[in-house]
Amino acid sequence: MSGQVRGPQELEELLLGGELRYTRVDAAELTGVSRKFAERLWRSFGFAGPGDDVPAFSDSDLEALKRIQGLMGRGMSEELVLRQARALGQTMARLAEWQTGMLLGADPGTNLLSEGYLAEMEPLVLHAWRRQLAASVARALASASDGDLPGRGPVAVGFADMVSFTAMSRELSELELGRVVERFEETASDIVAAHGARLVKTLGDEVLYAADDARVGVEIGMAISEAVRDETEVPDVRVGMAYGPVLPLMGDIFGTTVNMASRLTSIARPGTLVADPALAAELEGDPAYELVRIVRRPVRGLGIIQPYVVRRAARQ
Repeated sequence: MSGQVRGPQELEELLLGGELRYTRVDAAELTGVSRKFAERLWRSFGFAGPGDDVPAFSDSDLEALKRIQGLMGRGMSEELVLRQARALGQTMARLAEWQTGMLLGADPGTNLLSEGYLAEMEPLVLHAWRRQLAASVARALASASDGDLPGRGPVAVGFADMVSFTAMSRELSELELGRVVERFEETASDIVAAHGARLVKTLGDEVLYAADDARVGVEIGMAISEAVRDETEVPDVRVGMAYGPVLPLMGDIFGTTVNMASRLTSIARPGTLVADPALAAELEGDPAYELVRIVRRPVRGLGIIQPYVVRRAARQ
């Protein structure tokens, strides 16, 4: 098969590497995986369970089940396999939705959904995963070498939030709003990557990032604010930051430090960066920054806190 794919069935067969001809019962019997585990695995990947008599699996699905069986044969527990499947499923679901939106919006003449496109894209997905895994492992080992548990050392957490996004969403069309969000995420992700930090997630009108070094985190927040200020499509952002331990879980981060950074975002004025006392202490004495103590105030769930506005120091 080559050229542009037109029909849904033809497209499905192309993407799955063959027709759906095996039922759930068939898949379990042909691979030796229990039906109960196969059902849990399917749900972990994020798919609705088909009926026992519905052909819903292809040869590539059976091959994947055999590979999973091989992992368990090497000592990986069922629960760990299911956790890995859930991580892959959620990540790939977002990637697939993102790519589908881009493909549907592309020029029909570009012929993206074809064997050629898949043959070139598939190795890139694997390469990107390997590079991200290498970077994540390197960060964890660096943290461990500093005496902290892997992934448990103090980090600078930042939220960059677009101002007046709700009002803007009422004024713009869905297409226009989508362009604004994509441009904001593109700008923020490029800056985070350039500084060697991690973009944890994007939430439409805000991004969450983490950096091992407090100054790097602050530079990222300021760079995002400055870059957005020069954009005609994206409104100003406000940045809230905190420094401390976090709990990494399922590709996200949790804990009081994250909550503090989120709450401080609501305090910040457009175009400013507000930090918690722990982050301010890390910057204390650095001539590159000016710390302005502002009014102490209550923060929901965290009590009374002392926020600081962080600015670049004026050049002498």
